[in-house]
Amino acid sequence: MSGQQQAHCVVELAGEIVWLLAHKAIYWPARKVLVIADIHFGKAAAFRALGVPVPRGTTTQNLLALDALLASYACEEIVFLGDFLHARAAHAPATVAAMLAWRARHRDVRLTVVRGNHDAHAGDPAATLRIRMVDEPHQVGKLSFCHHPDTVAPGYVLAGHVHPVFHLRAAGTGRHGGGLRLPCFLLGQERAILPSFGAFTGGHAVRPGAGERVYVTADAAIFALPANC
Repeated sequence: MSGQQQAHCVVELAGEIVWLLAHKAIYWPARKVLVIADIHFGKAAAFRALGVPVPRGTTTQNLLALDALLASYACEEIVFLGDFLHARAAHAPATVAAMLAWRARHRDVRLTVVRGNHDAHAGDPAATLRIRMVDEPHQVGKLSFCHHPDTVAPGYVLAGHVHPVFHLRAAGTGRHGGGLRLPCFLLGQERAILPSFGAFTGGHAVRPGAGERVYVTADAAIFALPANC
């Protein structure tokens, strides 16, 4: 790896060229599509509704992150790979109002949500957001958009659900030593798992299996890990 940071890595999946973005999304340039997993709108509000004191402003953070992507990449559609809403608390008036204001700024971008397990409990978002809701697998060309990585699908699967992170350990610290937990993409022969896009979602440590590649993101950079990590 060179010392120069890169904002995306170009990879080929099922014959399609896509960009893995440092900002935890995939860009499909041939279709002008952004792919995002597990944004979990309303998760902080759901925690507060249960009496758990968590920070406010995560909806705004998520919307600003979407703004940044749309400013950087020519986009006609955003596909959300499930868990668009975290819980019924995501239908709170303040959350919906913020999302409607964002939608008004990007009225020409098509929005598609592949229903995930949290969406099943939260219910579909407000109709005024003009979001197409679909079930997995949602097939577009050779790619199958899913929420669950193990979904049986006719094409190469792009999925979320896992919130993958990779633990980069400092040299000589051992298995339980220090290091960094960084969001990552996990790419295999038949599927790719995207990192969680949401600002308040946590992560699950993963280890690559045979034939799998890991790309970690840190700040505004993304890089592939050596196969023996």
